[in-house]
Amino acid sequence: MKKQKLSFWDIWNMSFGFLGIQMGFALQNANASRILQIFGADVHELSWFWIVAPLTGLIVQPIIGYYSDKTWTRLGRRRPYFLTGALLASMGLILMPNADLFTAFMPALWVGAGMLMIMDASFNVAMEPFRALVADLLPSDQRTLGFSIQTVLIGIGAVIGSWLPYTLTNWFGISNNTVEGEVPLNLLISFIIGAAVLVISILITVFTTKEYSPEELAQFATKEGEDDQVEEESSLLNIFSDFKKMPLTMKQLSSVQFFSWFGLFGMWVFATPAIAHHVYGLSLDDHGTAYQNAGDWVGILFGAYNAVSAVYAFFLPAIAKKLGRKMTYSVGLIAGGLGLVSIYFMPNENWLFLSMFGIGIAWASILAMPYAILAGSIPAKKMGVYMGIFNFFIVIPQIINAIIGGPIVKYIYGGNPIFALVISGVSLLIAAMLVVRVKDVDDAIN
Repeated sequence: MKKQKLSFWDIWNMSFGFLGIQMGFALQNANASRILQIFGADVHELSWFWIVAPLTGLIVQPIIGYYSDKTWTRLGRRRPYFLTGALLASMGLILMPNADLFTAFMPALWVGAGMLMIMDASFNVAMEPFRALVADLLPSDQRTLGFSIQTVLIGIGAVIGSWLPYTLTNWFGISNNTVEGEVPLNLLISFIIGAAVLVISILITVFTTKEYSPEELAQFATKEGEDDQVEEESSLLNIFSDFKKMPLTMKQLSSVQFFSWFGLFGMWVFATPAIAHHVYGLSLDDHGTAYQNAGDWVGILFGAYNAVSAVYAFFLPAIAKKLGRKMTYSVGLIAGGLGLVSIYFMPNENWLFLSMFGIGIAWASILAMPYAILAGSIPAKKMGVYMGIFNFFIVIPQIINAIIGGPIVKYIYGGNPIFALVISGVSLLIAAMLVVRVKDVDDAIN
């Protein structure tokens, strides 16, 4: 018995929830830093507030992966986690920019940081099973297509989320002016819209996708000759033994992931203050209309790299077939590294679109290629838990950057966050070199 090949639209619907997840994620990435600054955070403190996001991912993802492997309900195996994560994340999206409403209980800054934690933990609950779902439902020769379609939807959602605050202000006249301690109206409305789209898109996936039963997945594993036929005693603590037994390909990808996500985290945390200060020439202590305009423009730039990512992802299967998955992955990381470094040299904000082009190619590659390479090396029965463990190598570099990034900006870069973006670019270039040593099991078989 073999897994059936799915049509393009079946794969599209299967991954459609990622559009809403990434719309919310993009709103967070482009705007969380300036919201925290509005509530009183200094630039060198931003990375410390962001640490709650990867830290919750470190804890949540492998646990969700383990339990989603063991779950079977009326909604299936992975879908209950999509829905739960979406509902919790939508709550975080609504409450984070409204943190000042809770100042009777604690400072708005701490409420905002707490909502950031809830929001990101919930995104992790929703995202991890989506990765496993592609591997569950698609045969090996459709996996690159499956992860590429996910990347397309991620790009579309991120473009909408990133551009929404700017669009509301410049197309619909909704104010982005702010008074001290209050988030502008365009951001408040953007986060509410993001929450609604998140829930609706997840529901589309839940109601249009049929999962294989545990019995069918066991038959696929037998057919493919996997050596995981002997059942271990089921225990959450098996995550630690599974970590020790991780496939060689996962170990090799771990270093690539480390430098990739170290760089991405630096970009997300410091892009707004870096561009406002270095390109617009604004003081880092100025949170007025000019700074909000710069922040809205960063949203446009983030939307631009996500638009490039969505388009480029359509071509990834063909490029990977021609160059191989590893070379495709490495070229994408090189483009992103050069894009980030180039921000330092751009003469004005419009030239930054050129930088975003390279970053968009890298983002598409990071979202698709490591998972396409990894899926072929993981036993089907442990797909969820290993996808969760793989998340360690995404969140650990972010945690490290969160701890050291702020002090480095303050004491080594002299308070100038543009150098954090340059180092992020160098980090992606290092990741590109490390791809060479990765063994792609599927490529070796084919």
